[in-house]
Amino acid sequence: MYFMFFMLLSISFFFMGLNFMVLDYNLLLEFQLLNINSCQILMTLLFDWMSLLFMSFVLFISSMVIYYSHSYMEGDLYINRFIMLVCMFVLSMMLLIISPNLISILLGWDGLGLVSYCLVIYYQNVKSYNAGMITALSNRVGDVFLLFSIAWMMNYGGFNYYFYVDYMNNDMILIIGLFVMIAAMTKSAQIPFSSWLPAAMAAPTPVSSLVHSSTLVTAGVYLLIRFNLSLNYNCMMFLLFIGSMTMFMAGLGANFEFDLKKIIALSTLSQLGLMMSILSLGEYKLAFFHLLTHALFKALLFMCGGCMIHNLMNCQDIRFMGNLIYLMPLTCSFFIISNMALCGLPFLSGFYSKDLILEIVSMNYMNIYIYVIFFISTGLTVSYTFRLIYYVIVGNFNHFSLHLISDNNNYIMLKGMSGLILFVIFGGSMLMWLMFPIPYFICLSLLMKMMVLLVILLGVFLGYELSKLKLNYSLNSLNNLKKSFFFSSMWNMPYLSTFGMNYYPLIMSDQIYKNIDQGWSEFSGGQNIYMNIKNMSMFFQFLYNNNLKIFMLLTVMWIMFLVFI
Repeated sequence: MYFMFFMLLSISFFFMGLNFMVLDYNLLLEFQLLNINSCQILMTLLFDWMSLLFMSFVLFISSMVIYYSHSYMEGDLYINRFIMLVCMFVLSMMLLIISPNLISILLGWDGLGLVSYCLVIYYQNVKSYNAGMITALSNRVGDVFLLFSIAWMMNYGGFNYYFYVDYMNNDMILIIGLFVMIAAMTKSAQIPFSSWLPAAMAAPTPVSSLVHSSTLVTAGVYLLIRFNLSLNYNCMMFLLFIGSMTMFMAGLGANFEFDLKKIIALSTLSQLGLMMSILSLGEYKLAFFHLLTHALFKALLFMCGGCMIHNLMNCQDIRFMGNLIYLMPLTCSFFIISNMALCGLPFLSGFYSKDLILEIVSMNYMNIYIYVIFFISTGLTVSYTFRLIYYVIVGNFNHFSLHLISDNNNYIMLKGMSGLILFVIFGGSMLMWLMFPIPYFICLSLLMKMMVLLVILLGVFLGYELSKLKLNYSLNSLNNLKKSFFFSSMWNMPYLSTFGMNYYPLIMSDQIYKNIDQGWSEFSGGQNIYMNIKNMSMFFQFLYNNNLKIFMLLTVMWIMFLVFI
């Protein structure tokens, strides 16, 4: 039911988006809810080609994921709850996409964080709980900054940022742009908030496919695309540096990872860094284009990964896989096609956006650092992709010798995946023709033009070498263990954002508990006062009961003392 509903909505939104794009038409609907002095609380909906296209893609992917879940989550006791959570997620996403109003954006934003937490802790164990906690707390930082920007919007007299975007840029205090940028960095898992995205892979695979690859993590990029005019030069440069570093760090980390879902998560992180960096170079349309094409092939990639994990009895380690092309040919074909789209192989969907981004970077030459890091990150993407393909598809099968792995068991999952495959192959060119009716004019020398393909070939070689790098039976990664740990743990970021954040506060709370709670506050309050009063009253009782003579004597002495004074 939900699959059909989302599918129909997606198709209608897609054609509406095309219509709006051709007519260059924007629609603003306002519903007034409340009036406080001169500040109106409005529910505003903004429909333009960008929001409609993004909504149609989100709905299409979620319909496919719901269809896929019927087979993947089969036999789960709470499958209805799972589907409801996915629908709540889609609803929050819709609210975020179509609202030009910061308050309704916050509703959608918080809804995303909350539902994401519920989905990450869906399998209830310690690992999921920890992952959910770090996810929720990292996103909470962004929510706080969004609240700050709402408070600051009071100065403009309204919460519709859509009307003030130009004004914010010329404003002396560029505080809203900065706040929104930090909020987007937490949601899109940029450095220093990166560690929650691989941790969130504790969720079921359909969730990873929908939430942590194509939609939730791109909410930050989408918000920045909406705010792109209100960011000034310094903000942009900061964002460019952070985005490029994230892209490089994730690409490097994925080459050392052995968990299938984490490799795909790190590749998502790398692509998010690419979107952020190209956005901060001022090309917001290109960022949006890459966002859409990436959503398609990454959702498919996760679905294929889920299919493999499902068949291998929930084993996620790629060292156990291998030779799967003979066992599950169709799934592996989809897997290879979406991987090639991720690499930017010519004429698949990823190529159109990625190649264009790299050519724009080559043409609007900024400095050597940006140029080099863009191309190195692209090379690393290809490298970990081919390492993954080697381990999963070409290498030796290392699982149980008694197995039942085939495409016949997961017919429904394959149907869900085949809905996406056409868009992974043709989606890029289709979107390119739609979004850029006047093509970008790119004028480069032959070598710079071929640089992208050269880097791809170099990455293929590097990835193959990385998987085969054994000299006389000694693995290089074992000889350089500390370096391997450093790179594979995303430059120690998971440790910094867990132990680094709570080590000293926990020690401090321990000291406070011992010295104040159970120390001085016990002594000067509560128990001790009670003991003192009890002792005094016992002393007086002793005097009253037994020794009235002493009492009388003391009284006489006291009266004499007073008289003497």
